[in-house]
This record gives sequence, structure tokens and C-alpha cells, in this order.
Amino acid sequence: MDYRQAEQLLERYWACETTVEEEAQLRDFFCGDDVPSSLLPYRDLFVYTQRQSEARLSADFDARVMAQISDAPVVKARRVTLFTRLMPMLRAAAAITLLLLMGNVLKHSFTDGQQDIIAADTIGNQISAPSVALTDEAAIAEKDSLEVVNVLKE
Repeated sequence: MDYRQAEQLLERYWACETTVEEEAQLRDFFCGDDVPSSLLPYRDLFVYTQRQSEARLSADFDARVMAQISDAPVVKARRVTLFTRLMPMLRAAAAITLLLLMGNVLKHSFTDGQQDIIAADTIGNQISAPSVALTDEAAIAEKDSLEVVNVLKE
């Protein structure tokens, strides 16, 4: 292949318009010794692809891989029981139970054994009696009528 034909094939190669046979011709051209100095920067590309296509595995490749595989430690499966699976949940339940018991002990230690009924008002503060008393209109009317009768008697 001459210099001009190589340049034309190289231009077509960069435009992705070459066939497989033409690319093989370019590889053969650049692997030779008579490459012009203007095309030397492209030589490494074609020499690399040629060398990589010729690269093969060594004859002892399979033996080396099998030796590495057989040297690996054997990992046996561990049997997981239901108790082992539920252990984290049991620990959490024990921690919650412990916190509730401690809260109950603290509550009783602060109330000092008082047995009074404690009702909560709307704000959330604890008081000993309800803050709002419910009234009945009939009871108010009867009370007013008794007062009127007492006033009239006098």
C-alpha cells in the first residue's frame, strides 16, 4: 500500500466508512517499517489493536485459576433458629419494659403514697378536683323559686 492510499483509508477510517478488510490493510501498513513521519502519530493505535488481537491466555492459565479457587476457605452456612431471629425484638421489648417499670417506680416515689383521685384539666396540669362544674337549668330554677318563696314568707 502506498502513502496516498494509506491517507485516504485513514480519512475514511476516522469517518467510520471503512470495511473490515480495509482496516486490516491499515493495520498491516502501520505495523510495517516504511511508515511516513506524518503518519507516525497514528501508528501506536493500529499496532496496539494488532497486538491485542494476537494476545492469548497462557497454557497454565486454567491451572492457576483453579489453584486460587481451591485455596479459598470454605464458608459453611450457619443455621439460624427462630429464637436467634427474634432476639433483637426481645431485647427491644425488655428495654421498653424496663423503662416503663422505672417510670412507674419514679411516679410512686414522687406521689408518696397519696391515694387521692387526680383529674387532668384541659391544659394538662394535675389538679385534685375538676375545674369546670356542670350545672342543670332545672336545679337553678328550683333554687331560685325557693329563694323567692323564702323572701315572700318574710
